[in-house]
Amino acid sequence: MTVIDAHAHLWQRAHTPQDWIDSDTMPAIDRDFWVDDLARMQAEAGIDGAILVQSANSAQETRDLLAAAAHPSVLGVVGWIDLEGDVRRQLADLRALPGGDHLVGIRHLAHVDPDPGWLVRPSLQFAALDVPFDLVVHAPQLELAAQVAQRHPQTTFVLDHLGNPPIAGGDLSGWRRDLARLAALPNVVTKLSGITLQTSWNDWTIDDLREPIAVALDAFGPERVLFGSDWPLLLLASDGPSWVDIVRELVPQHDHAAVLGGNCSRVYLRGTHA
Repeated sequence: MTVIDAHAHLWQRAHTPQDWIDSDTMPAIDRDFWVDDLARMQAEAGIDGAILVQSANSAQETRDLLAAAAHPSVLGVVGWIDLEGDVRRQLADLRALPGGDHLVGIRHLAHVDPDPGWLVRPSLQFAALDVPFDLVVHAPQLELAAQVAQRHPQTTFVLDHLGNPPIAGGDLSGWRRDLARLAALPNVVTKLSGITLQTSWNDWTIDDLREPIAVALDAFGPERVLFGSDWPLLLLASDGPSWVDIVRELVPQHDHAAVLGGNCSRVYLRGTHA
């Protein structure tokens, strides 16, 4: 069975600073990570390849990630463009670069944008996209995500990290309600990634993850859930092999092929690694 990581990051901070990394609370990721680091993690975790996802709203970072796609550990790149600009021209320019044929999606850091309503700006050109758009939002922004996805039924939207359920807070009722509304839209899929970061990083167990994973599988169905590591952020609370083991335990075995690889291949890679 092919295992594809739908959500991994790389960064070289001399090119694209990651100002959100706090050296005091995030020492595990307070350094550069590049393709050789990714390949080692994949070998340890039994992952066959990864989709790289932008971690800065930066054209330079997207160019760097596309260049990194020359490495066999990288299957695709979710980059960044200015969605208020000429979307088709920007996509064409990226595809003309080395590695440009690996551009498989676009994302904007909506969860940290100075405009909390960025997702519903009327000037955003979602309709011009010919690749999926990743939704990275905090749980209270799920309602905005649903509005956008409903307005653009021809665009595939990929909800990162199950919409960041507030696991550490203990009350998942609002997240569950809003996730169900988003999951009711057939053009939305979600990534089973990043949720250990919503726990108390040094004090959590697998039981803390059972409810959010079960809720997501029930809401989206196993055919619309993609496995992702959120590496190297994953290192703040876990590691690659442990996360793969957790997913294998909490996702029913008959859904492993779809969740661990097939769905990512269909959504991002047009089935080429099914």
